[in-house]
Amino acid sequence: MAKAIKILLIEDDVNLADNIVGFLQDFADVHAVDNGLDGEFEGQESPYDLIISDLMLPGENGLEVIKNLRAKNVETPVLILTAKSSLDDKIEGFNVGADDYLTKPFYREELLLRVKALLRRAGVYSEDNMITVGDVLINLENRGVQVHGQPVKLVGKEFDILTYLAQNKNIIVTRDQIFDRVWGIDSDTTINVVNIYLNNLRRKLEAVGQHDLIKTLRNIGFILEVEDA
Repeated sequence: MAKAIKILLIEDDVNLADNIVGFLQDFADVHAVDNGLDGEFEGQESPYDLIISDLMLPGENGLEVIKNLRAKNVETPVLILTAKSSLDDKIEGFNVGADDYLTKPFYREELLLRVKALLRRAGVYSEDNMITVGDVLINLENRGVQVHGQPVKLVGKEFDILTYLAQNKNIIVTRDQIFDRVWGIDSDTTINVVNIYLNNLRRKLEAVGQHDLIKTLRNIGFILEVEDA
């Protein structure tokens, strides 16, 4: 399965974190950090599709992480994964901005089901591994793209950029966000590479009649604009 989905895991139990990463690795790219301060930094600076967070964390607890991210307008779905199981704990978690709450110990299968449900709700996952935006069909399984049934050959990062824009259709994304998502925040490549790949992607889409699918908002960012949102 193509790993178009990126998940941030904030968990200080190293063994549990390793187990979760291993279990989800065929479904998504999972980046794990072991404290709340790093979790908040990653959640704010890097574009993830989902955050899974423990509550009892060193540096900054999970409730503080979620509250601070929401205060900074980070809307990434958050699944709390914790041993704290009282109703008051759950209410507090939802009140600070969590989207779901799963208590330890848990079944791995239930974790995956909840992850998929949150991603479906956010519009970045479907069971058939397909994303449809207007006349464009993106197959995450074989990394294929079709427009009105006509194949469009995209290479590497071109496909990744189109997928990221499609997962955020009708939402403005900045060049920095595209770079962090597709190349990674630690990449040695310069950010200008985004423009190069976007130009190549646009040219290939225009060749099959998609002239205005990806729009540039000068000094702001880019948007894949469709009417079926």
